[in-house]
Amino acid sequence: MPGPTRRQALGAAIGIAAGGALVGVTSASADTVPAGTGSEGSAAGLAGTPGSFDEVFEGRRIQGTPAEAHASAHAHGHAGHGAGYRVMIDGRELPVMQHGKSGWSSTINHYERFATPLEAARTAVISLKGAVVVPFDPTA
Repeated sequence: MPGPTRRQALGAAIGIAAGGALVGVTSASADTVPAGTGSEGSAAGLAGTPGSFDEVFEGRRIQGTPAEAHASAHAHGHAGHGAGYRVMIDGRELPVMQHGKSGWSSTINHYERFATPLEAARTAVISLKGAVVVPFDPTA
């Protein structure tokens, strides 16, 4: 009885490598911390909305509060934008938006998705490289 062909051996090796990679990804995702816990301060609010945070990251002060904490500001000009969350970098608002279960984005990194608004704010700070957040004015 002849042994396996090169094609069969290569297929088996690829299958074993893919299985090993799948096990690695599964164990890595089991080790991650769910959104709304950890460094975000208070527990998650409505429907998975993260709690408040206030920290200094790379010399910049980042603050975030859920929509109910700034209901009057949210109702003015921001209706219908996700669950509603306010992020400030050095006292200037960084508009963020929740995209259902796929994550959060900011106006600085609008093509990337992040697990929490804090992650979106940290990445925006890195992308800004010391520049200030310019206010968004849709009427200008």
